[in-house]
Amino acid sequence: MAGGVWGRGRGQGATVGALTLTAVAEGIRASQGQPLGPLSTSSQSKPQELELEAEPQVHAATTASEVEPGSTATAPTASSEPYSPHNAREAVLEGPHQSSLEEGALADLAMYTAACLEEAGFAGTQATAVTLSSALEARGEKLEDQVHALVCGLLVQVPTLAEGRPRRAALRVLSALALEHAQDVVRALLPRSLPLDRAAAELWRSLSRNQRVNGQVLVQLLWALKGASRPEPKALAATRALGEMLTVSGCVGATRGFYPHLLLALVTQLHELARDGCSPESPKVWVLSHRGPPHSHASCTVEALKALLTGDGGRMVVTCMEQVGGWRRLVGAHTHLEGVLLLASAMVAHADHHLRGLFADLLPRLRSTDNSQRLTAIAFFTGLLQSSPTARLLREDVILERLRTWQRDPEPTVRWLGLLGLRHLALNCRKIRHMSTLLPALLGALGEGDVRLVGTALGALRRLLVQPGAPVRLLSWQLRPRLPLLLDDPRDSVRASAVGLLGTLVRRGQRWLRVGLHGPLRKLVLQSLVPLLLRLHDPSQDTAESSEWTLARCDKALRWGLLEEMVTVAHYDSPEALSRVCYRLVQQYPSHIPCFLSQTQGYLRSPQDSLRRAATVLLGFLVYHASPRHVDQDLLDSLFQDLGQLQSDPEPAVAAAAHESTQQVALLAHAQAQPRQRLLLRLVSRNTHWARPTPCYADSPFQRRSLEGRWGCNGPCSPDQMSSF
Repeated sequence: MAGGVWGRGRGQGATVGALTLTAVAEGIRASQGQPLGPLSTSSQSKPQELELEAEPQVHAATTASEVEPGSTATAPTASSEPYSPHNAREAVLEGPHQSSLEEGALADLAMYTAACLEEAGFAGTQATAVTLSSALEARGEKLEDQVHALVCGLLVQVPTLAEGRPRRAALRVLSALALEHAQDVVRALLPRSLPLDRAAAELWRSLSRNQRVNGQVLVQLLWALKGASRPEPKALAATRALGEMLTVSGCVGATRGFYPHLLLALVTQLHELARDGCSPESPKVWVLSHRGPPHSHASCTVEALKALLTGDGGRMVVTCMEQVGGWRRLVGAHTHLEGVLLLASAMVAHADHHLRGLFADLLPRLRSTDNSQRLTAIAFFTGLLQSSPTARLLREDVILERLRTWQRDPEPTVRWLGLLGLRHLALNCRKIRHMSTLLPALLGALGEGDVRLVGTALGALRRLLVQPGAPVRLLSWQLRPRLPLLLDDPRDSVRASAVGLLGTLVRRGQRWLRVGLHGPLRKLVLQSLVPLLLRLHDPSQDTAESSEWTLARCDKALRWGLLEEMVTVAHYDSPEALSRVCYRLVQQYPSHIPCFLSQTQGYLRSPQDSLRRAATVLLGFLVYHASPRHVDQDLLDSLFQDLGQLQSDPEPAVAAAAHESTQQVALLAHAQAQPRQRLLLRLVSRNTHWARPTPCYADSPFQRRSLEGRWGCNGPCSPDQMSSF
């Protein structure tokens, strides 16, 4: 009903287009056979509005309606009938399933009684709403249906009301109804909140500002959010309503009793939205200051979560999540649990006053039959173990048993989260005594097929090595059969992490590297030397840089004096520098030359052109500097055969390098076949390859690592080139 009561001027002798509460009460008493008070009203039916033409005056001590002095009753016409209780009952109280006429009349009734009592404040409006509820119950109608009609009427009428007292009085009617019937009000508003229009948003915010009802409404919204096993429209509408209510200053105070429930419900809904494909992989998350409606359900949930955290003093949590891309991970189908872990870490750092409540609410969710709820709870539980006070809420043996159980779970995601929990418990809580549980789990995870498990295990082992009293020697024994395989893993992140772990192990155990050749760490370094040199040419920039860093640690620990050469090879792909490196290694570790050659030979079959060429060049320099007595004929034959096949490689750079290295193998085989000449040469000169020509390799076309190559120029920049930067 456009305009309603507030479309007419008051105090100008005009009739009020609404039913008074007294008229409704008189009609109900008449239908029940009770005596009626004096009435002086009449009704007139119109196509879009039901009016009782009267000038009512409501008093605090009477329930009768009187005509003001000087007013005249309108004479009945052909189109009007005298007022009767039956007419009032039929026109107003037949229920919400009638036409919009009855709904509008009920809305006008609520707003009119509020207008009459607007000077009486909230108490008067509350009394009016209670009286209205009693009247409806006495009539025998379903109260929730009548509340639904009132709320729908307010949704239509409120946008047309003038700002100030009229609008505030109408909104007080909604708050008064919510105080007695919060569930019915929420049920009536939710269907109009998806999509959320301006009128519904204003009603939700008005409920949020009233501290006597906002707690009850929030509880009802939480139940609507948690009641669905999937992100049904009801739950999504509740999320949008929560977003509106939580943006009101002071509303978060009403969530004190169920803050953890609400936070976990919102995060779980994000998991359900991501799982069902309701949100894109990298959605655009709106900031809190944006004044428009978010474009997706996931964005609405994120905004509600931000509002909940910000209103409770957790702005630093929101900021941290934005800095590390946590919100984008939360709404991603494959990154949601990573976002949950980041959120838990941010709360550990900046919102520790909620950790106990969250920890307690998470425990029953860990055994939930709903997969989204269970995985979200496990991720949160794992993240909260970073907090020492929170981890002490349960006995350590209980936590360890739960984490061990997750390690045996058939789902890789659960095993990954359990491994993270073990790492947090052992490292962040400074509980080195848990190493007997942590180490077997970490070493076992290195053989997993899931990249998250392998990456987490490598990262945890690296963090373990930097702890005081880390078992360096034990880890050297345990990693020797496992780590070299990971240096050649097809996954870029795994290769980079494995190379970094080796560098950390060398840095922590450098004092053991200088004692004999038979230590476990020294054997591991020599076993990994060829992969490290070749990984300087890895297509993955992270792996190449990690290899350079690890080789620098090895050079310092073993005192090679090759740091400059290794850096030159890494950044400029210099064959001369690589030749000096090979010469030093051959001279220092002559017994390992067959192993170096065999390892390099394995890379000749690499599917990556850059690695095949790098292996071919390295093989040529190793053969050139090697002594014939350190290489047997069978190995030379095998190298000659493989290099011969590479001479027909489709990549010209690989074929050219193979041709040069094949000549070096042939020359070494020729020197090995003439023992007397080799003895004479050894007597003349100690240089066993003095008669062999130095191999000459062209620059690599695959990866220019120098700064010139990075900037896309081959020499000093011209003034025109400089002006373009």
